[in-house]
Amino acid sequence: MPDGSDAPVLKVHGAIGGIPAADWDGCAGPDNPFLSHAFLSALEDSGAAAPDSGWLPRHMVVEDAGGRVVGCAPAYLKVHSCGEYVFDWAWADAYGRAGVPYYPKLLCAVPFTPVTGRRLLTRPGAPADTADLLAAGLVRLAGTRDLSSVHVNFLTEAEQDRLRALGYQARIDVQYHWDNPGYGAFEDFLGALSSRKRKAIRRERREVAETGIGVRALSGGEITDDHWDAFHRFYLATSDKKWGPAYLPRRFFSLLGERLGDRVVLVMAFRDGAPVAGALNLRGGGTLFGRNWGCLDEVRFLHFEVCYYAAIDYAIAHGLARVEAGAQGQHKIQRGYLPNLTRSAHWVADERFRDAIGRYLAQERAAVRRQMAELTAQSPYRRT
Repeated sequence: MPDGSDAPVLKVHGAIGGIPAADWDGCAGPDNPFLSHAFLSALEDSGAAAPDSGWLPRHMVVEDAGGRVVGCAPAYLKVHSCGEYVFDWAWADAYGRAGVPYYPKLLCAVPFTPVTGRRLLTRPGAPADTADLLAAGLVRLAGTRDLSSVHVNFLTEAEQDRLRALGYQARIDVQYHWDNPGYGAFEDFLGALSSRKRKAIRRERREVAETGIGVRALSGGEITDDHWDAFHRFYLATSDKKWGPAYLPRRFFSLLGERLGDRVVLVMAFRDGAPVAGALNLRGGGTLFGRNWGCLDEVRFLHFEVCYYAAIDYAIAHGLARVEAGAQGQHKIQRGYLPNLTRSAHWVADERFRDAIGRYLAQERAAVRRQMAELTAQSPYRRT
């Protein structure tokens, strides 16, 4: 940091609870619920993102000369690569084969959350170099702890450009989002699709309805402990079948509901009054963010109904501009969710690995952009 009494001060906090919520949220802003103090503290207080689970908080804060927080960044020392959604297992393997430790590393991201947003959070009116101070602070922390690397995941395009200028390397991937041009009803959305895709979606929704299953979107005080109990059962069952150990304990969901209130949208499917499946969403900044899904019994097309179509219904009814349906899933295209680029930035300490990873990322970026063009050509929307 610069010298002098007027110089900003960079601090590292071992828990989000050590930073006043008003200071953090003043930098994070109101639009992205995953960047809020409430969401991050729910992860830490529940033990989901905590030292025992391999997430050691090292949140960065920049204070001005008067002690006011003008910038911050969510950061964690990691001893594994789980729960990140930007996959670097091959990098860790290469380090291991070379006899060089890859872990611990430093991650600047929101745990278990593949949602794009700012990562170098600055308060409105903060000095222009505040984001650069945060970026440099991440590298400095990595150096003092002899860490292999710094990873900034799901950042904005502007932040990725900023970090590339500071020596970070750029990576891109693909996600699927639904955009609302102002539909008045779900039928308006269907009318924008080709005839074949429109008929397929109607058939999928009809098959679910014929099983006797109904779907409701619950929010805020409508969500009870019984709903969370059921959803956590669904989440555990689906994680065990598809992804391995679940990251989120039961207490996390209660804390989430308590701290984020109406920003939580829990879509639940019921048969004969009993819950059978659910999808957790968060709402903010004109977007509905789909996060976790679960069920106990497999019902044909139920996943699409609860996660994708109910989300579109909700977004149209509440005038939201977008639904972000989470990571992966090329099948989302045929249901109206089109490919969008996601971004990450990586600083690698060892020059040998830095050069090798840089060559790999250049090839990967070219391949991803070719893939984007191919996926975009699969759009289900009618051509005008």
